[in-house]
Amino acid sequence: MSLFDNTPPPLPEPETVDASRPLAERMRPESLDDYVGQEHILGPGKPLRQQIERDQLTSIILWGPPGVGKTTLAKLIARMTHCEFVPFSAVLSGIKEIKAVMADAERLRRMGRRTILFIDEIHRFNKAQQDAFLPYVEKGDIILIGATTENPSFEVIAALLSRSRVYALRGLTVPEIMTLLRRALPVLHLQASDDLLEQIAIYVNGDARQAYNTLEASAAAAPGGELTEQGVQDAMQRKVLLYDKSGEEHFNLISALHKSVRSSDVDAALYWLTRMLEAGEDRMYIARRLVRMAIEDISLADPRALEQAIAAMQAVHFLGMPEGDLALGQAAIYLAIAPKSDAAYRAMGEIVADVQKTSAEPVPMNLRNAVTRSMKEWGYGEGYQHAHQFSDAVVFMDCLPPSLTGRRYYHPTDRGVEKRIGERMEEIRRRREAATNPEPKHERD
Repeated sequence: MSLFDNTPPPLPEPETVDASRPLAERMRPESLDDYVGQEHILGPGKPLRQQIERDQLTSIILWGPPGVGKTTLAKLIARMTHCEFVPFSAVLSGIKEIKAVMADAERLRRMGRRTILFIDEIHRFNKAQQDAFLPYVEKGDIILIGATTENPSFEVIAALLSRSRVYALRGLTVPEIMTLLRRALPVLHLQASDDLLEQIAIYVNGDARQAYNTLEASAAAAPGGELTEQGVQDAMQRKVLLYDKSGEEHFNLISALHKSVRSSDVDAALYWLTRMLEAGEDRMYIARRLVRMAIEDISLADPRALEQAIAAMQAVHFLGMPEGDLALGQAAIYLAIAPKSDAAYRAMGEIVADVQKTSAEPVPMNLRNAVTRSMKEWGYGEGYQHAHQFSDAVVFMDCLPPSLTGRRYYHPTDRGVEKRIGERMEEIRRRREAATNPEPKHERD
């Protein structure tokens, strides 16, 4: 090829499929149209797709959970942009290997060929190793595609981030996973019902690689090429609990859990929670819903309920499965037996209604900070009462806008801690009323 020939080389032929390779490797798509998921960045007209189709790619970081297609996407980009594709492992490579690859990339650039350097698990590179790429990225010797499961803001050096664009990839949905599994059935000479494919899709929690591995393991125990419930159950090493295809059962179960907690039915709450765990529900999704229950249905009737829910969420994140499931069960029990109140929830709703139907009144002058002499002269802070200068730190000034003075939003229940909160609020109101409306003095006859 002449150095002055700008004609791109022909698109490389797809690799011959080797039946001995893992199913996930055999099922890699050969074009963007075959790529499933990530419509928010690869759909028609989306930024990354336009970069690829116009062959105007710059260095990028692909950030997302395992099995969502980061490596597959990098290989597709290399094929479509006629670039050399050099995979690089952050686990196995050091500075010496980096320099050798960079030298090859520089020689290719002089020959008119571009190199995509794909770095899997880029977050595992230390600062010095990441710094080694900078000169070659800046000179254009390489187009860097980094893949990471960790937040790039914390794990990739600022200099590389400023020269790259970060794209966040999402876990695949159940329908997207099912699409991939259906495509794999002919490759395995297998037949399967949608119910069983959906159960695999739910179980893998957005991870396409794990879905392929589970299907391949299930196929090994498929007599006559027909996937069975027992085969899927053995592959997942647990009982198959089917959600329906519309996903309605997913919402039915979380609704049952939420309403059982709200109804203070401990046994029912544990039952529905366990059903969700056994069906492969995302543990962090359950944890988030428990946090919501603590806020929405218990609130200040037991302020520790939120602490328990947050602690359970952190335990799930820290421990993973199956130990973290015990933390979810413990939190569900606590929330179910806790006194219930939606007073704060209703108060916020009333305030939203007032904010929407009233004008945005200026902040009263007594609540403004007089940070300059002029502001003090204009009346900022005039009339402000510093709580710590008063008995029991209770003051008697109005803090609501004038049109809403006297409005009461929060009406605590007489359950749990809220009973004491209500008593304290009434005490404060009585003292304020006494201070603002003193009893008249009677003159002597």
